[in-house]
Amino acid sequence: MSMAIKMTALATLCFLILFYSVRLGAAENTHLAPIRLHLVGDSTMSDKPNLAYPERGWGQLLPEFMLPQLTVINHAANGRSTRRFVNEGRWQRLLSDVNQGDYVLIQFGHNDSKQSDPARFADAATDYREFLTQFIADVRERGATPMLASSICRRNFNDEAVLQQDLTAYANAARQVAEQQQVSFFDLQQYSCNYWQEQGPAASQAYFIQVPADLYAKFPQGTTDNTHLSVQGASKVAQFFIRKLQHQQHPLSQYVYRELL
Repeated sequence: MSMAIKMTALATLCFLILFYSVRLGAAENTHLAPIRLHLVGDSTMSDKPNLAYPERGWGQLLPEFMLPQLTVINHAANGRSTRRFVNEGRWQRLLSDVNQGDYVLIQFGHNDSKQSDPARFADAATDYREFLTQFIADVRERGATPMLASSICRRNFNDEAVLQQDLTAYANAARQVAEQQQVSFFDLQQYSCNYWQEQGPAASQAYFIQVPADLYAKFPQGTTDNTHLSVQGASKVAQFFIRKLQHQQHPLSQYVYRELL
């Protein structure tokens, strides 16, 4: 048998192995039990119904990475902190929808840090920790699995092009509560800070909102927003989350459809 024929046969064999492996994987995926993931957080996670405006929450993009057997229920809302989520009755409404076997991912910090607003402020060293601890207990009481994530990093560079991390105290508090309560933790603060720093001030802009003047009625003079995510930014943060799911070999990692859009 000639070398060319051998190489062709080998290539065909490799193709068949890959083809049937993919088919087997797809068949296995169809046998995954339906499951629900509830998302709880602020505007960086929430759904944005106005698709004409470029802002997206990363939770809005998450289903694009997951198999249809996983239902993502996004309770996150703009401007909410742990305190405000409770005081508005949103947390109780979420609990009324949580079933045994569900997962609940909790991510707050941006609005908890606003000391000028007593309705939202929750000190990282005290109230914020207490709210997270209570959330975990409430979810467990209903037979569901709580998970914690730290807030994403703002795009806040100084004059030396060094990213300023102004939510570190909240990220550390969330990590410590997760360790104390033995729940899965997703350090989206550190992943996003590292990535924005790697990209630098110019390239990182694409992951956040920047709109010109005379285009949107809400911002007639245009705006640059270094907190809220563009489609690219929301997709990137969702990617951070699903890659950490896989790294942890978390049960929800079985429901990951792809890592890249």
